[in-house]
Amino acid sequence: MVAYQDFVALCQSTDSEDRGRAARLAAKAYLGHHGPADEHAALYAALIGFLDDPSVRVRGALAYGLLHAHDAPRPVLLALLHDSPVIARAVVQYSPALVDADLMALIPTSDEPMRHAVAMREHLGPRVAAALIGTGERSLILKLLDRSDIALPPDLLTQVAADDGVRDADVRGALLARSDLPPKARLLLVGAVVEALRATRLVCGSVSANRLGRLLRDAADTALTGIGEHEAAAGRVPYAAELVDAERVSTRVMLHALVQGHVMFFADCIAELSEVPRDKVFTLLEFGSRSALNALLVRCGLGEAVRNLLSRLIFHARAADLADDLASRHFVVTALTEELIAEHMGQIPTELEEAFAYLSEQNVILARRAARGVMSAFAGSTQSHLPSVALGPECRMALPAA
Repeated sequence: MVAYQDFVALCQSTDSEDRGRAARLAAKAYLGHHGPADEHAALYAALIGFLDDPSVRVRGALAYGLLHAHDAPRPVLLALLHDSPVIARAVVQYSPALVDADLMALIPTSDEPMRHAVAMREHLGPRVAAALIGTGERSLILKLLDRSDIALPPDLLTQVAADDGVRDADVRGALLARSDLPPKARLLLVGAVVEALRATRLVCGSVSANRLGRLLRDAADTALTGIGEHEAAAGRVPYAAELVDAERVSTRVMLHALVQGHVMFFADCIAELSEVPRDKVFTLLEFGSRSALNALLVRCGLGEAVRNLLSRLIFHARAADLADDLASRHFVVTALTEELIAEHMGQIPTELEEAFAYLSEQNVILARRAARGVMSAFAGSTQSHLPSVALGPECRMALPAA
């Protein structure tokens, strides 16, 4: 407890440390006051008076006393916002009494350290975050994207992905790490990753161009259908509709969706192409006869050969767990490939060339994956050593030097 005379003595002291102590006492008394209104008004006037103190130490002590209070007087805080940079940044970063409008008015005229102080506030509204990102400062964009507690508008995230994500790996990684990234933006960034890998010397120098192209295309197709499966599971149909409108749903994409077990995305694509309700499409895919499936695929505008192939794959998918069972995928793709060769006597029709090429690529990819799984399982289960084979002199070969 400090007597009034002592408080006045501190205020009139020539020592800035004493005046700073008086400023902290006045701030504490103002925030904790529950007495008469005239006392509260006197304390408020004292706070205003400390704003004119020539010492930054005194004004800093005043700001420190009010810094974390929700009911700090706004006129005092707004005055401190235009004080010394170190004081202003502290108020901007920590004061919960400031509202978004205060921060929005500050952003266009502030310097980079001040904007970073705004970005580090504990609670930040979407409007303020969007204004900070709108400055185009890379460090600010990365800082805000890393904050999962800030709900950024989908349109803003899509814009950042198109402007910065496609060319900046760090921004791209921060965007892809966000769970609220719109699927359209995520697909755009996946395409940027594919192109970045294609242009990386370490990658293109280690893998032949043709094989690299196949691997990257398969990865891009998996990303496209995987994003679609996630959106379909959440009941968000526009992703599939956007792909259909952009003419990105090809026979290859539909085959890939089924082979990867992304059946909900496949159903969404069929519903969009055929203009049949999703529920009815799901019922037909799960229980429909071959003639019913054929009628549904006719509405999608697919040719007879493609309809027949998709119908076969749908029937296989009903009996196999293509989402999680790698061996089932390999078996189904192999069976379809052999059926096409046998049915057409090796002369694959033109309308099936894209589908056949896809199945052939998948056959190789899945065979390699399945073989790795079999060999690792064999290595882990065998308890005995394999017998070594002794080679006689006549069986040995001289290998050329590397």
